[in-house]
Amino acid sequence: MPDSLAEMLQQDMACESLLDCFHGLTELDREVFRTLADATEPLTVDEVAAAVERERSTAYRSIQRLLDAGFLEKQQVNYEQGGYYHVFSPRAPEELADEMQRMLNDWYAQMGQLIHEFRETYGERRAEATSSD
Repeated sequence: MPDSLAEMLQQDMACESLLDCFHGLTELDREVFRTLADATEPLTVDEVAAAVERERSTAYRSIQRLLDAGFLEKQQVNYEQGGYYHVFSPRAPEELADEMQRMLNDWYAQMGQLIHEFRETYGERRAEATSSD
């Protein structure tokens, strides 16, 4: 991940880089997301762990990060004899893209405000320095 916005803008960005930029997700998180997105039906943690060749607990932590970031949906499946398990699937790409667009718009507005404050702060200092000469 680049250290500055200027460095980030100079890099070639790919679709999945958005997961890093917006949510700070790891390579494993992206792999888990791809696995779930490519699946024809929701998967259990054990199925995801097998697909990404990781321990169950590692896959579970990645799934939890994706849930927390809002990328996945979790469903409870009940056994007939009692008990249950969970399956996971990705949310609709359109919904995720709309959320990322809103986040980008919010960020852009905040950066615009900071730039405005920069102009005011340093413009006033420059005007004061010029008038005192």
